[in-house]
Amino acid sequence: MTVMQFVAKKLYYRIGDVCRIIRVEPHVLRYWETEFPSLAPPKNKAGQRTYRPKDIELLLTIKKLLYEEGFTIAGARKQLARGARAVASEPPAKEVAAGKPGKKTPRPAPAQRLNQVREELENILTLLERE
Repeated sequence: MTVMQFVAKKLYYRIGDVCRIIRVEPHVLRYWETEFPSLAPPKNKAGQRTYRPKDIELLLTIKKLLYEEGFTIAGARKQLARGARAVASEPPAKEVAAGKPGKKTPRPAPAQRLNQVREELENILTLLERE
C-alpha cells in the first residue's frame, strides 16, 4: 500500500490542523521534529509552527512507517534517508529475505486493512469539511 497523497487547500497549516489530518497528538508531532531532521516546519512571527503540504506528506509517511509497518524511529529514519516514498510500498527487508522466491507476501489482516481505509476516509472527510 502506498501513503495517501495529501491534497492541500492552503499553503500553511497550524499544528492543530495537522494533528487532525494526521490523527496524532501535538506532542507526537513535536517529538517527531526532534527525531527526523528532514521534518523542520518553519515558525511564523508569533513562533507557531507552520506546516507546508510537503511536511504533511512527510508526516503521513512517518506515521505509516512507525504505526503500520512497525519500524522503530531509527529504522524509519533510515528508510526516509533511503527514499521511503519508493520503499514504503514494499515490505520491510527482513520479510523479503525470509520469504521464498516467487512466493507472494501475505496481505495485511482484514481488520488492519479496514483501519487503514477508515483513516484515509477520515482524512478525506476532514479536507472536505474545510471547503
